[in-house]
Amino acid sequence: MPSLTPSDARVARTILDDPAGAVIATAEELARRAKTSPSTVVRCCQRMGFRGYRHLQFTLAGEARDRPLHHGDIADADPTGTVLLKVFAAAAHTVAEGVRTIDHERFERAVKAIAGARHVLFVGVGTSAPLSQDAAYRFRTIGVQADAPADVHVQHVASRLLRRGDVCVAITHTGATRETVMTLGAAHDVGATTVAITSFARSAIARSADIVLVSGGPEQSFRHEAMASRLAHLCLLDALYVAVAMRSQAAARRALNASAEVIASHRNAQPGAKRRSRSTRRAAPKADR
Repeated sequence: MPSLTPSDARVARTILDDPAGAVIATAEELARRAKTSPSTVVRCCQRMGFRGYRHLQFTLAGEARDRPLHHGDIADADPTGTVLLKVFAAAAHTVAEGVRTIDHERFERAVKAIAGARHVLFVGVGTSAPLSQDAAYRFRTIGVQADAPADVHVQHVASRLLRRGDVCVAITHTGATRETVMTLGAAHDVGATTVAITSFARSAIARSADIVLVSGGPEQSFRHEAMASRLAHLCLLDALYVAVAMRSQAAARRALNASAEVIASHRNAQPGAKRRSRSTRRAAPKADR
């Protein structure tokens, strides 16, 4: 859907809202419902990979039989334990498949840009917001000056204040979230390097980013956003984190040691306990990974 033009998207939405009706409707009838022309209906079907509207109707007719609503192989009669296993299997499959769509040359460019950046801004809204904030924290622990404001207005302002040599990393499943697209555009306008992490190669964010990293899975029933796609994006961010750390291992190790000291000081603290010596703190366990 994010890759379609507005008129084509109206056709697709009309079909999704009433697939059974689309099976029996003429192209003219569907066009009236979608407030567009019959030629647009045919062109939309072709852009989605069908030979034409009739081919789409035949495909819908073959699939329009009663079947489980859920994603994967989950059925209404499945016990909860089976649901658990199937959801994990579907997530593992999406993560395994997610790496296939990531262009290695673009990944290398993203690693080089982040490693050499003065400042890195991570942005994302909705279910992508926790990923951006976690990424900023992780990169800080290896010495990268990273930030991830929670408020979308602050994200937009922060991107506008970036400079050439800075990097803005935008995370969005659909690639069509207006606030994220605007924020990345502002970073691009001031000369910062822009990186988009998305599930759709043909999307608004992909058209405006300097480096596009595509990884993710389809939307699933009973979820506002596909959690499997979030797992794929999380793995991609972790790969960027490790690759950036490996480019400057000495600096990363110093930052990790400092981070471990801080984290250790918040563990097992008892009221009135004396501050530990510096040598003792250095022996504290490393932070959770």
